[in-house]
Amino acid sequence: MAPTPAGGSGADLVWLGSIDGEASTGMLPLATETVAAGFPSPADDYIEATIDLNAALIPRPTSTFLMRVEGEAMRDAGIHHGDLLVIDRSVDAMPGCLVVAVHEGRFVLRRLGGRPPSWLLVASDPTIPPIPVAEGDPDLLIWGVVIHAVHHLLPRAR
Repeated sequence: MAPTPAGGSGADLVWLGSIDGEASTGMLPLATETVAAGFPSPADDYIEATIDLNAALIPRPTSTFLMRVEGEAMRDAGIHHGDLLVIDRSVDAMPGCLVVAVHEGRFVLRRLGGRPPSWLLVASDPTIPPIPVAEGDPDLLIWGVVIHAVHHLLPRAR
């Protein structure tokens, strides 16, 4: 049975499907200058080259999937409702990684914490209790590692 997203207050995920293995030809301009977060710097005439976001964000297309976040359980980690996650199933989960897990038949987004054999899946919202990860638990599976999050900055309706 495939995991399904569930409603609620957790950081549930919406399945968007797999990445097409073919690279995009939609190249975008890449500026030679970096942007100062505290002091403005005009960069209109500093186009260095182009960048293919598929190549930059998706190094292994055959093991990469996209999911949208539902809920605010990871907002203190900078992941919000509606954000787009790039998840690579070929990356080994390590302590501190954001992971997508299947817990009790639904996808959840959490940070992998603790130490073996007492691993935990931890929400950034302290009111949500951690999920213990027991080896061989049939109700829990680390499904993939989040390698990028696309966070929308323009206000939008839910």
